[in-house]
Amino acid sequence: MQLRPLGRTGLQVSAIGFGGSPLGGVFGPMTQSLANATVRAALEAGINYFDTAPFYGATASETALGLALQGVPRDRYVLATKVGRYGPEHRDFDFSAVRMERSVDESLARLRCGHIDLIQVHDLEYGSLDQVVNETLPALDRLRATGKVRFVGITGLPLAALRTVQTRARPLIDTVLSYCHGTLADQTFLPDAAGLRRSGVGVLNAAPLAMGLLTRAGPPAWHPAPSALRSACAAAADYCAQHGADLADLALQYALGLSEIDSTIIGLASVEEVRRAAACAGRAPDPALLAGVQALLAPVQGITWLIGRPENN
Repeated sequence: MQLRPLGRTGLQVSAIGFGGSPLGGVFGPMTQSLANATVRAALEAGINYFDTAPFYGATASETALGLALQGVPRDRYVLATKVGRYGPEHRDFDFSAVRMERSVDESLARLRCGHIDLIQVHDLEYGSLDQVVNETLPALDRLRATGKVRFVGITGLPLAALRTVQTRARPLIDTVLSYCHGTLADQTFLPDAAGLRRSGVGVLNAAPLAMGLLTRAGPPAWHPAPSALRSACAAAADYCAQHGADLADLALQYALGLSEIDSTIIGLASVEEVRRAAACAGRAPDPALLAGVQALLAPVQGITWLIGRPENN
């Protein structure tokens, strides 16, 4: 598994990042024994970057990950979690300075560790960007000074919101995480990612399967993608199947090969999923298959959806 520098942090992170939401039972039942086996398989595959959040499974993901990592030397993994989002509704967001300190302490307890390597503002598009810049990030910077967290990042879907906050709070931000914008169907994050990398900011790309769009099974019913995008992705999945391939494998191979990205975060729910993802790392997509899929996705390339506050999109 290739390790890459995470911006100017000095951390070396695996090309595949372990997405912790499945550990919280977000996509199906999860036992602690299965969580333990999945995390250990990831470590054996060379994955050292683990990303979770209090929101995932209403804190269950952090708890499961903390238990799964017990006994593993702390220098063998890079641990990232988030602050600000604690549930699915708008009322479940709190970006206040007071909540930041309490949230970090709660996460440290659930994760059973002495420090968090990367603390990230979770889905900042749901908050006031002024508050994120003037209150949230300075509060996290103060926590950095205590040693509870080492580095600070931001996450979200709307690229405009990420750009605004990163520009206004540049000295405080070590990493930027974007999701669904570094995939076979959407490469709109890549110019931003290249610029961030040049400036020393770590670049994280999440949801390379576009939350199920780029799979044979297709997205869940709640997926916010418009119908044209859904249809094109379904056609791409059929095309791959007709050629004896799986769209998900192709999508992972593509995303893991993006030179602008430090780590691509994949939600992993089993030993089998870990091994399948690891097999895609360092493996170039079949050129003919890739060209055929790209032709099918070209009419919907870059189509996204609106979430969060309207003014942040």
